[in-house]
Amino acid sequence: MSINYFDNASTTKIDSRVLEVMLPYLNEFFGNASSSHDFGKKAKISIEKARNQVAELINSNDDEIIFTSGSTESINFALKGYIESNYDKGNHIITAKTEHKAVLSNCEYLETKGFEVTYLNVDQRGLISIDDLKNAIRTDTVLICIMYVNNETGVIQPISEIGSIAKENNIAFFCDGTQAVGKIIVDVEKDNIDMLCLSGHKLNGPKGVGVLYKRRGIELIPLLHGGGQENGLRGGTYNTPFIVGLGKACEIAFNELKVNAVILELTSKYLSLELGKIKGLVIIGNGERKILNIIDVLIPGLNSDIFISKASNFALSNGSACTSQIIESSHVLKSMGLTDAECSNCIRISIDKSTTENQIKELIEAIKTEININ
Repeated sequence: MSINYFDNASTTKIDSRVLEVMLPYLNEFFGNASSSHDFGKKAKISIEKARNQVAELINSNDDEIIFTSGSTESINFALKGYIESNYDKGNHIITAKTEHKAVLSNCEYLETKGFEVTYLNVDQRGLISIDDLKNAIRTDTVLICIMYVNNETGVIQPISEIGSIAKENNIAFFCDGTQAVGKIIVDVEKDNIDMLCLSGHKLNGPKGVGVLYKRRGIELIPLLHGGGQENGLRGGTYNTPFIVGLGKACEIAFNELKVNAVILELTSKYLSLELGKIKGLVIIGNGERKILNIIDVLIPGLNSDIFISKASNFALSNGSACTSQIIESSHVLKSMGLTDAECSNCIRISIDKSTTENQIKELIEAIKTEININ
């Protein structure tokens, strides 16, 4: 039985071209990139090429790219590393209630260490208020943490405005770009982003590898001390095959961004049209500021937990996949004003360039059937 995959916000299928460039580094070019012999030099050259490929995608300098195991590590590195390195600048952080759990958990941890955190509300569209952000800034505000694209709703925050405000106030700006990079244009220079994270498996690359972009001049305390890799900021043997794969995934995303955007726009419009045939369905979030590949919907009469468990030929999510094993209402949806009962009626549908009209039709029919049964 084939599975219709609608969970690309959770993870994406690795591109065959990415897998192809990775394989030689698993057997033929297996050297340690920190070694001085030819095997090591070959690996190191390939890592630096990947660093350039990532930098080109987000418009940064090569030396501002730090390879990590993924966005969760990058978030921990950015928040803890920056705070510890900048104690003298203040002890106040600003973030949003709809951030990924990795950011919120770090903020909760930092609160236990004496730091104060302001959690900005969002409106029913899922957007923060720029006025609220400005009003939250204090003389001791040291860091602003706002994600680019929400992983549950696809809502895009006004990142350029936020970056400008942070720069005007001499406050560092960290942005979780996990759901944005490779899907839309992300320009860290234009948006005045000081730190940004991304994961390979969100853009058709391998799992277990990611990046922390760190602007020149931003000081961090290493999260992992070790052999001095990544200019002493992230110790540990280089994961060469996966770094090479991430680089290739970024190169493909850079070269095919416009074409894929057209494909996703057509597919997304078709999906929205078909969803509109379901009586009472509500699309969550601001339609004018949403990424094309994520649609979170509220369907009255649909118990999302039961539907997802029964619909074994569909891969779907009813909230953030990182916390999907915890039975609780989505903190994102509740922050947007939904009740617990309404949250239980929501499913997240996330598509990619390979999603077909037939797959969408099958999903819509399955939802309609489930509602009728109930």
